[in-house]
Amino acid sequence: MKKANLSHLAVPGAEIAARVTPRASRNAVEHSDDGLRVYVTAAPEGGKANAAVQTLLAKALGVPKSTLKLVRGGTSRNKVFRIES
Repeated sequence: MKKANLSHLAVPGAEIAARVTPRASRNAVEHSDDGLRVYVTAAPEGGKANAAVQTLLAKALGVPKSTLKLVRGGTSRNKVFRIES
C-alpha cells in the first residue's frame, strides 16, 4: 500500500468510497488496488470516527472539511463521501 495523494479526486460532485478502520493505532489514508482505506484512532461512538475520517480525507484531498458530506455508511465501515462545492 502507498500513502494516498488524492488531490486529483478533488472534483465537485465526485463520490469517494472508503473502507474505515476505527480504533486503529494511527491516523492514515492509504490507497491500494482494493481501494481507499482510512485508519482512525477515534472510537465509533457518537460520530467521532466519522468526523475523524472526514478530517483526514479533506486533508488528503486538499479541500475544506465542510465540503465533504457523508452520503452513505454512517454506521458502516464502508462509507461514501461526496465533495460539494
